[in-house]
Amino acid sequence: MKTCINTAVALSTFISVSLGAQSSRLSVAPARPEPGAIVRLTLSAPTPQRDSIVSIRGALAGEPLHFIAATSGAWHAIGAVPVDAEGSLVASVVLQRASGKTETVRARLTLPKLPPPVAQPLAVDSTFTRPLDSATAARVARENLRARAVGSRAHDSPPMWTASFLRPKTSVITSEFGSGRLFNSRMTSRHLGVDFRGAVGEPVRAANRGVVALVDNFFLAGNVVYIDHGGGVVTAYFHLSKPLVAVGDTVVRGQQVGLIGATGRVTGPHLHWAARYGTITINPLDLVALDRKWYSAPRGTSVSSR
Repeated sequence: MKTCINTAVALSTFISVSLGAQSSRLSVAPARPEPGAIVRLTLSAPTPQRDSIVSIRGALAGEPLHFIAATSGAWHAIGAVPVDAEGSLVASVVLQRASGKTETVRARLTLPKLPPPVAQPLAVDSTFTRPLDSATAARVARENLRARAVGSRAHDSPPMWTASFLRPKTSVITSEFGSGRLFNSRMTSRHLGVDFRGAVGEPVRAANRGVVALVDNFFLAGNVVYIDHGGGVVTAYFHLSKPLVAVGDTVVRGQQVGLIGATGRVTGPHLHWAARYGTITINPLDLVALDRKWYSAPRGTSVSSR
């Protein structure tokens, strides 16, 4: 999807609180994030010895921001742009100093009206376009709530990874994030994940270190595995023929967690890879592009971000 989110002034309008001759500042990148994108936030703040920073709390689009010390006077975090956000978003950060003083810094993102998604036509059985019955719709709603709860809990622990994220399959991508699903000439949904080509029984690998938070069979997604990576990040693996992990397992980057299948509401075998930052669905390929040196398991001393 090529639609970009333009911003009013390069990306963000900075609102800083003065501290003597210096001021704290919050910046956001990339300059043109797409809907569902991960954004990188940098907090720059003076840290005099007599009044050091003891905690940093922040939020963007209703989700907490977890700042990790990068260099002296600078902290990094990631946030997420909701796929359906319009108007503007504000990242807000509150700094608490040893003296008891607080500072608030903000960065505003101005978002354009979203165009309709680019459609991917599919010829399918009529059951794919028929409305769900009430019992099935209720089941889908419950399953969505469980998935959102996994995302919420991912904020409870710091990032668990030290290496960059990798793709769970090296095969061809057959459906990109954000595309529309046109079933029998009727737009039915947006594709909020990345599909990889694969045959039943081929291995699916964990994108990074984390703890298995959910293993179950969902109506739409079939056999699923959700991995909590900490720092607000979750990855999910759908339509598996067989999960190979259990809830509570700690998995390492590249570990086999399941086998490709065609379970759930699908037209054939493949891997659907999804990701969340908290409860916000994000493009999982943005995780692959994230520099592990920029945001990963804390190294050395850092202030609290909760």
